[in-house]
Amino acid sequence: MFTNMREDAHEWLHIHYFTPTTFEKAGPIWPIRLGANVAKPHYHIGPRISPYYYLLCILDGEGTFRQSGGEYPLRKHDIFCLFPQVTHEYYTNPEKPLRKAFIAFDGKHALSSLNRIGLTPEKPHAASRVNQETLDIMQSYFNHDTTDYTRVSHLYQLFHQLSLTVPDRKTQHTSTPPSWLEKGRDYLEIHYADQITIERVAHHVGIERTHFSKQFQREYGCSPIHYLQRLRMTEAELLLQGTDYKMSEIAHSVGYSDLPTFSKAFKKHYGLSPHHYRQQLQSE
Repeated sequence: MFTNMREDAHEWLHIHYFTPTTFEKAGPIWPIRLGANVAKPHYHIGPRISPYYYLLCILDGEGTFRQSGGEYPLRKHDIFCLFPQVTHEYYTNPEKPLRKAFIAFDGKHALSSLNRIGLTPEKPHAASRVNQETLDIMQSYFNHDTTDYTRVSHLYQLFHQLSLTVPDRKTQHTSTPPSWLEKGRDYLEIHYADQITIERVAHHVGIERTHFSKQFQREYGCSPIHYLQRLRMTEAELLLQGTDYKMSEIAHSVGYSDLPTFSKAFKKHYGLSPHHYRQQLQSE
């Protein structure tokens, strides 16, 4: 895992950049980049935000992680997650530099997948979760030929292995969400482009809106309105990348009644307007 590293100003780094295929993006989650690093004593990342989810595994060393107002000590075999569009910061103990492996990913089920391994926006860190099996999967991930099948396969293996290390996983509520909650999530994923409201979803499953929202937040780590927005933004990004649709056509395709509302939501989510996002893609 720690071979062929290039030296940077504050670390030694080995990274693979992936270009997700249509097959990968049709699935629940897909990988974007894979890396490993050895920190130098002055290593300090942030404050910054990420457009993707980053799952990081501490292989050795110590440090500190800050996100969403919380501060967490980083120790060997810990895991932590950088959630998109949330300010984060982390740095090493100069006496015990961090060594990490990480995977960046995205997808409609990214939040629920993280929830199943015990990570949520409110609890983005978990101690002592990396075991030898996890390390073996990460090592294989680095060494294996990169096709879309192998990339997705290794990502699922990694999440499966980490799910086995969740303390008291058999008794946690995350293992068996209520059927009405799953029905509500499925309704969001099927009808997110139909200008639906959370009230409509709650009515569909026969649950009062406030209770539905609270249970959804508890189970999936985000509110249903944010989940709905993420579904729309993910689809909008794909349409901007893979089609020449007009902006108004994309807005209507992902559930917005007008272009200004869509543009405002997209800029809030990605940090730039859909028009500038497409321009950036074309320039790259």
